Amino acid sequence: MTDTTYNGWTNYATWRVNLEIFDGMNPHDMTGQSEIDEGIFAEVLKVWAEEIIYNDCPNGGLAADYAMAFLQEVNWHEIAAHMIADYA
Repeated sequence: MTDTTYNGWTNYATWRVNLEIFDGMNPHDMTGQSEIDEGIFAEVLKVWAEEIIYNDCPNGGLAADYAMAFLQEVNWHEIAAHMIADYA
């Protein structure tokens, strides 16, 4: 079995997306709520990242396809839990 963890995260994709997109963002500011459900917030993060790709590549194409495939590897619950814990 191969260890795919990266810098303490599930994998490279999770680490990179957290670092490049969500690092330093306050989940309460993002949702406008004081109580945040991790499962719902994980889905919010996924949609947020997908919208960035759609905005940068409105016509789709190869780059958008690769970016969307990269996002499939992200552990959204891990990022959500990390962000919630950081701002608890």
